[in-house]
Amino acid sequence: MRAKADYSPSVTSVTRPPTWFTGAIANRPTTSTVDFESATISYLTWGEVDKPCLILLHGGAAHAQWWSFIAPQFTQKYFVIAPDLSGHGDSAHRDSYSMEQWSDEVMAVAAAANSQPQPIVVGHSMGGHVALAMAARHGHNLAGAIVLDSPVRAPDPESEEGQRGRMFKNPKVYPDLETAMEHFFLMPPQPCENTFIVEHIARNSLKETADGWTWKFDRNVFSPERYRDSDQNYIEHVTCRMALMHGQLSDLVTPEVQEHMEKLTGRAVPMVEIPQAYHHVPLDQPLALIAAVRAILADWQHSVDKKKLRDLV
Repeated sequence: MRAKADYSPSVTSVTRPPTWFTGAIANRPTTSTVDFESATISYLTWGEVDKPCLILLHGGAAHAQWWSFIAPQFTQKYFVIAPDLSGHGDSAHRDSYSMEQWSDEVMAVAAAANSQPQPIVVGHSMGGHVALAMAARHGHNLAGAIVLDSPVRAPDPESEEGQRGRMFKNPKVYPDLETAMEHFFLMPPQPCENTFIVEHIARNSLKETADGWTWKFDRNVFSPERYRDSDQNYIEHVTCRMALMHGQLSDLVTPEVQEHMEKLTGRAVPMVEIPQAYHHVPLDQPLALIAAVRAILADWQHSVDKKKLRDLV
Protein backbone atom coordinates (compact mmCIF):
# COMPACT_ATOMS: atom_id res chain seq x y z
CA MET A 1 0.00 0.00 0.00
CA ARG A 2 1.72 3.17 -1.03
CA ALA A 3 1.02 6.81 -1.64
CA LYS A 4 2.88 10.07 -1.38
CA ALA A 5 2.36 12.00 1.80
CA ASP A 6 4.53 14.56 3.58
CA TYR A 7 4.26 12.80 6.93
CA SER A 8 4.68 9.23 5.70
CA PRO A 9 7.65 7.37 7.16
CA SER A 10 10.86 7.39 5.15
CA VAL A 11 12.62 4.06 4.66
CA THR A 12 15.94 5.88 4.36
CA SER A 13 16.05 6.61 8.13
CA VAL A 14 15.13 3.33 9.79
CA THR A 15 14.97 3.06 13.56
CA ARG A 16 16.75 0.15 15.22
CA PRO A 17 14.40 -2.87 15.30
CA PRO A 18 13.65 -4.49 18.67
CA THR A 19 14.64 -8.08 19.39
CA TRP A 20 11.07 -9.40 19.14
CA PHE A 21 10.96 -8.20 15.52
CA THR A 22 14.38 -9.49 14.47
CA GLY A 23 13.61 -12.81 16.13
CA ALA A 24 10.30 -13.06 14.30
CA ILE A 25 11.63 -12.38 10.80
CA ALA A 26 14.52 -14.75 11.48
CA ASN A 27 11.86 -17.46 11.68
CA ARG A 28 11.81 -18.03 7.94
CA PRO A 29 8.57 -19.35 6.44
CA THR A 30 8.25 -22.12 3.91
CA THR A 31 7.26 -20.81 0.47
CA SER A 32 4.90 -22.95 -1.61
CA THR A 33 2.60 -22.54 -4.60
CA VAL A 34 -0.70 -23.93 -5.82
CA ASP A 35 -2.41 -23.54 -9.19
CA PHE A 36 -5.96 -22.26 -8.93
CA GLU A 37 -8.13 -21.29 -11.89
CA SER A 38 -5.20 -20.80 -14.27
CA ALA A 39 -3.10 -18.75 -11.82
CA THR A 40 -0.16 -19.83 -9.66
CA ILE A 41 -0.70 -18.67 -6.08
CA SER A 42 2.27 -18.26 -3.75
CA TYR A 43 1.85 -18.68 -0.02
CA LEU A 44 3.98 -18.73 3.14
CA THR A 45 3.60 -21.14 6.05
CA TRP A 46 4.95 -21.24 9.59
CA GLY A 47 4.68 -23.94 12.23
CA GLU A 48 3.45 -27.51 12.33
CA VAL A 49 0.72 -28.61 9.93
CA ASP A 50 -1.02 -30.83 12.49
CA LYS A 51 -2.00 -27.81 14.61
CA PRO A 52 -5.19 -25.75 14.05
CA CYS A 53 -4.89 -23.46 11.03
CA LEU A 54 -4.74 -19.64 11.12
CA ILE A 55 -4.85 -17.78 7.77
CA LEU A 56 -3.62 -14.17 7.52
CA LEU A 57 -4.78 -12.01 4.59
CA HIS A 58 -3.00 -8.84 3.47
CA GLY A 59 -4.54 -5.64 2.13
CA GLY A 60 -4.66 -4.21 -1.39
CA ALA A 61 -1.29 -3.67 -3.14
CA ALA A 62 0.31 -5.49 -0.20
CA HIS A 63 1.66 -9.05 0.14
CA ALA A 64 2.13 -11.96 2.54
CA GLN A 65 5.30 -10.48 4.06
CA TRP A 66 3.11 -7.90 5.83
CA TRP A 67 2.49 -10.77 8.28
CA SER A 68 6.06 -12.14 8.46
CA PHE A 69 6.79 -10.51 11.85
CA ILE A 70 3.37 -11.40 13.27
CA ALA A 71 2.80 -14.97 12.07
CA PRO A 72 5.63 -16.54 14.16
CA GLN A 73 3.94 -15.21 17.32
CA PHE A 74 1.14 -17.76 16.80
CA THR A 75 3.08 -20.92 15.92
CA GLN A 76 3.03 -22.31 19.45
CA LYS A 77 -0.64 -23.16 18.95
CA TYR A 78 -1.31 -22.70 15.22
CA PHE A 79 -0.15 -23.63 11.76
CA VAL A 80 -0.09 -20.23 10.06
CA ILE A 81 -0.66 -19.52 6.36
CA ALA A 82 -0.21 -16.14 4.63
CA PRO A 83 -1.05 -16.20 0.91
CA ASP A 84 -0.19 -13.65 -1.74
CA LEU A 85 -3.64 -13.09 -3.22
CA SER A 86 -3.57 -13.22 -7.02
CA GLY A 87 -2.37 -9.91 -8.42
CA HIS A 88 -0.17 -9.38 -5.36
CA GLY A 89 3.27 -10.34 -4.13
CA ASP A 90 4.74 -13.36 -5.89
CA SER A 91 1.41 -14.73 -7.13
CA ALA A 92 0.33 -14.59 -10.77
CA HIS A 93 -1.75 -11.77 -12.22
CA ARG A 94 -5.22 -12.30 -13.68
CA ASP A 95 -7.25 -10.48 -16.31
CA SER A 96 -9.81 -9.56 -13.62
CA TYR A 97 -10.35 -10.02 -9.89
CA SER A 98 -13.28 -10.48 -7.53
CA MET A 99 -13.89 -11.04 -3.83
CA GLU A 100 -15.53 -14.36 -4.66
CA GLN A 101 -12.53 -15.62 -6.57
CA TRP A 102 -10.09 -14.47 -3.88
CA SER A 103 -12.19 -16.19 -1.18
CA ASP A 104 -12.20 -19.45 -3.17
CA GLU A 105 -8.48 -19.00 -3.82
CA VAL A 106 -7.70 -18.82 -0.09
CA MET A 107 -9.69 -22.00 0.56
CA ALA A 108 -7.69 -23.71 -2.21
CA VAL A 109 -4.45 -22.58 -0.54
CA ALA A 110 -5.57 -24.06 2.79
CA ALA A 111 -6.35 -27.36 1.07
CA ALA A 112 -3.03 -27.39 -0.79
CA ALA A 113 -1.16 -26.77 2.47
CA ASN A 114 -2.83 -29.89 3.96
CA SER A 115 -3.97 -27.76 6.89
CA GLN A 116 -6.38 -28.97 9.53
CA PRO A 117 -10.09 -28.39 8.79
CA GLN A 118 -12.01 -25.36 10.06
CA PRO A 119 -9.29 -22.67 9.77
CA ILE A 120 -9.64 -19.22 11.29
CA VAL A 121 -9.04 -16.29 8.92
CA VAL A 122 -7.74 -12.82 9.83
CA GLY A 123 -7.89 -10.13 7.16
CA HIS A 124 -6.65 -6.53 7.15
CA SER A 125 -8.18 -3.78 4.96
CA MET A 126 -8.95 -5.37 1.57
CA GLY A 127 -8.03 -8.71 3.16
CA GLY A 128 -10.79 -8.07 5.68
CA HIS A 129 -13.28 -7.76 2.83
CA VAL A 130 -12.00 -11.09 1.48
CA ALA A 131 -12.42 -12.57 4.97
CA LEU A 132 -16.04 -11.34 5.00
CA ALA A 133 -16.65 -12.99 1.63
CA MET A 134 -15.14 -16.21 2.96
CA ALA A 135 -17.26 -16.07 6.13
CA ALA A 136 -20.41 -15.67 4.03
CA ARG A 137 -19.57 -18.12 1.26
CA HIS A 138 -17.48 -20.70 3.15
CA GLY A 139 -18.47 -20.05 6.75
CA HIS A 140 -19.48 -23.66 7.33
CA ASN A 141 -15.83 -24.60 6.66
CA LEU A 142 -14.34 -21.92 8.94
CA ALA A 143 -13.92 -21.76 12.71
CA GLY A 144 -14.07 -17.96 12.61
CA ALA A 145 -13.15 -14.71 10.87
CA ILE A 146 -11.45 -11.61 12.28
CA VAL A 147 -11.91 -8.46 10.21
CA LEU A 148 -9.30 -5.76 10.83
CA ASP A 149 -9.99 -2.10 9.93
CA SER A 150 -12.13 -2.92 6.90
CA PRO A 151 -14.98 -0.40 6.56
CA VAL A 152 -18.11 -2.04 5.23
CA ARG A 153 -19.88 1.06 3.92
CA ALA A 154 -17.17 1.98 1.42
CA PRO A 155 -14.57 0.23 -0.73
CA ASP A 156 -11.20 -0.34 0.88
CA PRO A 157 -8.88 2.71 0.60
CA GLU A 158 -6.59 1.14 -1.98
CA SER A 159 -9.52 0.59 -4.34
CA GLU A 160 -10.76 4.14 -3.89
CA GLU A 161 -7.29 5.37 -4.81
CA GLY A 162 -7.04 2.91 -7.68
CA GLN A 163 -10.36 3.98 -9.16
CA ARG A 164 -9.36 7.65 -8.98
CA GLY A 165 -6.37 6.54 -11.01
CA ARG A 166 -3.56 8.53 -9.43
CA MET A 167 -1.27 6.46 -7.23
CA PHE A 168 -1.73 3.00 -8.76
CA LYS A 169 -2.55 3.65 -12.41
CA ASN A 170 1.00 3.50 -13.78
CA PRO A 171 3.45 1.89 -11.35
CA LYS A 172 6.89 3.31 -12.06
CA VAL A 173 10.20 1.54 -12.70
CA TYR A 174 13.32 2.59 -10.77
CA PRO A 175 17.00 2.01 -11.59
CA ASP A 176 17.84 0.23 -8.31
CA LEU A 177 16.23 -1.17 -5.19
CA GLU A 178 17.31 1.68 -2.92
CA THR A 179 15.79 4.33 -5.19
CA ALA A 180 12.57 2.34 -5.46
CA MET A 181 12.32 1.97 -1.68
CA GLU A 182 12.56 5.74 -1.28
CA HIS A 183 9.25 5.95 -3.16
CA PHE A 184 7.37 3.57 -0.87
CA PHE A 185 4.58 5.24 1.10
CA LEU A 186 1.55 4.01 2.96
CA MET A 187 -1.94 4.23 1.49
CA PRO A 188 -3.98 5.81 2.98
CA PRO A 189 -1.32 8.28 4.14
CA GLN A 190 -0.53 8.13 7.84
CA PRO A 191 2.41 8.45 10.23
CA CYS A 192 4.15 5.29 11.45
CA GLU A 193 6.81 5.30 14.15
CA ASN A 194 7.96 1.74 13.37
CA THR A 195 10.11 2.62 10.37
CA PHE A 196 11.98 -0.69 10.68
CA ILE A 197 8.70 -2.43 9.78
CA VAL A 198 8.03 -0.04 6.89
CA GLU A 199 11.53 -0.75 5.52
CA HIS A 200 10.92 -4.49 5.74
CA ILE A 201 7.57 -4.16 3.95
CA ALA A 202 8.99 -1.89 1.26
CA ARG A 203 11.88 -4.22 0.46
CA ASN A 204 9.48 -7.11 -0.09
CA SER A 205 7.06 -5.01 -2.19
CA LEU A 206 9.46 -4.75 -5.13
CA LYS A 207 10.70 -7.01 -7.91
CA GLU A 208 13.54 -6.68 -10.38
CA THR A 209 12.71 -6.63 -14.09
CA ALA A 210 14.79 -6.22 -17.23
CA ASP A 211 14.11 -2.46 -17.05
CA GLY A 212 14.72 -1.99 -13.33
CA TRP A 213 12.82 -2.30 -10.04
CA THR A 214 9.04 -1.96 -9.82
CA TRP A 215 6.10 -2.85 -7.56
CA LYS A 216 4.82 -6.43 -7.45
CA PHE A 217 1.08 -5.68 -7.41
CA ASP A 218 -1.11 -5.65 -10.51
CA ARG A 219 -2.80 -2.27 -11.00
CA ASN A 220 -5.90 -4.10 -12.27
CA VAL A 221 -6.71 -5.39 -8.76
CA PHE A 222 -8.41 -2.05 -8.15
CA SER A 223 -11.14 -2.60 -10.73
CA PRO A 224 -14.63 -1.70 -9.40
CA GLU A 225 -16.02 -5.05 -10.63
CA ARG A 226 -14.72 -6.55 -7.41
CA TYR A 227 -17.73 -5.04 -5.67
CA ARG A 228 -20.52 -6.74 -7.61
CA ASP A 229 -21.74 -8.07 -4.26
CA SER A 230 -21.69 -5.57 -1.44
CA ASP A 231 -19.83 -6.07 1.82
CA GLN A 232 -23.11 -5.35 3.57
CA ASN A 233 -24.58 -8.45 1.93
CA TYR A 234 -21.58 -10.49 3.06
CA ILE A 235 -21.59 -9.30 6.66
CA GLU A 236 -25.31 -10.01 6.98
CA HIS A 237 -24.81 -13.59 5.76
CA VAL A 238 -21.78 -14.68 7.77
CA THR A 239 -22.21 -18.28 8.94
CA CYS A 240 -19.27 -18.59 11.33
CA ARG A 241 -17.97 -16.71 14.35
CA MET A 242 -16.69 -13.24 13.65
CA ALA A 243 -14.83 -10.45 15.43
CA LEU A 244 -14.36 -6.87 14.24
CA MET A 245 -11.21 -4.88 15.03
CA HIS A 246 -10.11 -1.36 14.18
CA GLY A 247 -7.42 1.17 14.95
CA GLN A 248 -8.32 3.82 17.51
CA LEU A 249 -6.99 6.54 15.16
CA SER A 250 -8.28 5.03 11.92
CA ASP A 251 -9.81 7.50 9.46
CA LEU A 252 -11.71 4.65 7.81
CA VAL A 253 -13.49 2.71 10.54
CA THR A 254 -14.91 5.81 12.18
CA PRO A 255 -17.43 5.72 15.05
CA GLU A 256 -20.21 6.05 12.47
CA VAL A 257 -18.88 3.07 10.51
CA GLN A 258 -18.48 1.08 13.73
CA GLU A 259 -22.10 1.78 14.62
CA HIS A 260 -23.26 0.69 11.17
CA MET A 261 -21.25 -2.53 11.28
CA GLU A 262 -22.52 -3.35 14.75
CA LYS A 263 -26.11 -2.92 13.55
CA LEU A 264 -25.48 -5.19 10.57
CA THR A 265 -24.19 -7.92 12.89
CA GLY A 266 -27.02 -7.49 15.37
CA ARG A 267 -24.44 -6.37 17.94
CA ALA A 268 -23.63 -10.05 18.38
CA VAL A 269 -19.89 -9.94 17.65
CA PRO A 270 -17.04 -8.28 19.56
CA MET A 271 -15.81 -4.90 18.31
CA VAL A 272 -12.21 -4.49 19.50
CA GLU A 273 -10.30 -1.20 19.35
CA ILE A 274 -6.49 -1.30 19.09
CA PRO A 275 -5.09 1.73 21.01
CA GLN A 276 -2.91 4.29 19.22
CA ALA A 277 -3.24 2.57 15.84
CA TYR A 278 -4.15 4.13 12.51
CA HIS A 279 -5.48 2.10 9.57
CA HIS A 280 -2.29 0.04 9.21
CA VAL A 281 -2.69 -1.67 12.57
CA PRO A 282 -0.11 -4.45 11.94
CA LEU A 283 2.55 -1.77 11.38
CA ASP A 284 1.43 0.69 14.07
CA GLN A 285 0.76 -1.60 17.03
CA PRO A 286 1.83 -5.15 16.14
CA LEU A 287 2.18 -6.40 19.72
CA ALA A 288 -1.19 -4.98 20.76
CA LEU A 289 -2.74 -6.61 17.69
CA ILE A 290 -1.14 -9.96 18.51
CA ALA A 291 -2.47 -9.76 22.08
CA ALA A 292 -5.98 -8.87 20.87
CA VAL A 293 -6.10 -11.69 18.31
CA ARG A 294 -4.77 -14.15 20.88
CA ALA A 295 -7.53 -13.13 23.29
CA ILE A 296 -10.23 -13.71 20.66
CA LEU A 297 -8.75 -17.07 19.70
CA ALA A 298 -8.51 -18.16 23.34
CA ASP A 299 -12.16 -17.27 23.90
CA TRP A 300 -13.26 -19.15 20.78
CA GLN A 301 -11.28 -22.20 21.91
CA HIS A 302 -13.28 -22.47 25.13
CA SER A 303 -16.73 -21.19 24.19
CA VAL A 304 -19.65 -22.48 22.14
CA ASP A 305 -20.16 -21.33 18.56
CA LYS A 306 -23.82 -20.27 18.80
CA LYS A 307 -24.25 -20.02 15.02
CA LYS A 308 -23.24 -23.62 14.46
CA LEU A 309 -25.14 -24.77 17.55
CA ARG A 310 -28.34 -23.24 16.09
CA ASP A 311 -27.72 -25.14 12.83
CA LEU A 312 -27.58 -28.43 14.73
CA VAL A 313 -30.83 -27.86 16.62
